[in-house]
Amino acid sequence: MNPALSVIFLTTLIGVGQGLFLALFTQQSYALFELLPHQDARFYGWGSLLALAFTMAGLVASFFHLGRPKRAWRSATQWRTSWLSREVILLPAFMGMLFLYAMSHLSGFNPVLVSLPSGLVIDVTVVLGSLGTLLAFALFVSTGMIYACLHFLREWYSPLTVINFILLGGASGFTLATLYAALFAPTQTNFLDGWAIIITLLGLLGRSSSLWRNARLKPKSSLQTAIGIKHPRIVQTAQGAMGGSFNTREFFHGKSEAFLSTMKTAFFLLTFVVPVLLLVVNLSYPSILLPGVAFVAQYVGLLAERWYFFAEANHPQNLYYQGVS
Repeated sequence: MNPALSVIFLTTLIGVGQGLFLALFTQQSYALFELLPHQDARFYGWGSLLALAFTMAGLVASFFHLGRPKRAWRSATQWRTSWLSREVILLPAFMGMLFLYAMSHLSGFNPVLVSLPSGLVIDVTVVLGSLGTLLAFALFVSTGMIYACLHFLREWYSPLTVINFILLGGASGFTLATLYAALFAPTQTNFLDGWAIIITLLGLLGRSSSLWRNARLKPKSSLQTAIGIKHPRIVQTAQGAMGGSFNTREFFHGKSEAFLSTMKTAFFLLTFVVPVLLLVVNLSYPSILLPGVAFVAQYVGLLAERWYFFAEANHPQNLYYQGVS
């Protein structure tokens, strides 16, 4: 497939926002059970607004992929059958919950709803955070299923697609949370740093598994089955046009095998190796620079990974339309 920059930025930016929110609420949940010290409400509030900024940037990027932006609302009408429609509904719902979670912390409107005999106190932010967590994972699943439900694109048609969307979004969000903590809550840096390393390594395992699987896929179609001729040797000399067409532009990336190999190496190094090394060093030598460089490197790597994800999918029509002449 031909990767669209707007979709690459959409999926990576909202993934960072989802992951950052999950990191913040994970820290609050640990603090709720007295496993970590409670943080000032502003830590959660401003962090959630930062997560909201990333999701809003992703939403803006999505509009560049629309042929008629004024009709964007129609994409939500098929929610019963379309994962795209579900994503369109869940994204603003998650953004709204992020805003409420942030405002509840920053405004001080945080009444206690339930006090359990064990001493556990459930307030409004805990309820909003729990709802936000459900929406975040539902959004991850909906975004991943847009691609994983396509039977004819066998590289995507796998549970690994959804798993990798969750893990890679979570990894980038927790890495950003490590930087955020280094700036505003240094005592929480190691906790978030450790989780960022764990999720990044899980992402490495998940993405490696998908690449291993895809490298062993055997095509179900051939030129013989496409045109109904059983001759063992069929050579395409032209597609019927001397120039490109919609099919050659939209369903094939047009890059060489060497370029694809370079992109794969780059995203492995930048998304997994470099961030993990920097975060491991940061555990022993805490700084702001190390998690900052780790996040920037990881996000650039995710852009390369998402480009490769789209380019890796081989549309069956490329048996014919991949060649121009």
